Amino acid sequence: MPKGYVIMTEAIRDEEGMAAYGKASAASMVEGGARVRAVDPCPQVLEGEWHGDRTVVVEFASVEAARAWYESAGYQEARPLRQAAAVTNAVIVAGFDPPARAPGQEGTR
Repeated sequence: MPKGYVIMTEAIRDEEGMAAYGKASAASMVEGGARVRAVDPCPQVLEGEWHGDRTVVVEFASVEAARAWYESAGYQEARPLRQAAAVTNAVIVAGFDPPARAPGQEGTR
């Protein structure tokens, strides 16, 4: 089963409010098995336009686990703090598990 990732782009309007959100959401992230993989204030845009001034990538065991965290009571209590402090785009994406190699193809590309 592929991992699930929550990706958020944030246009922050209130740094103190975002700090309060970080504290309020921490317990739900631990409970949900979240692993923060990236927090980048300056992503290098290669094509198109990018929203916000910070991008966050959070890894979960699966898409279902990511959705369960997002919909959890603990996160739903913290979410309004983020919404008051930043304009956010958020998505859940599935990771990619490469197909298993056929027997005899180990070590071939």
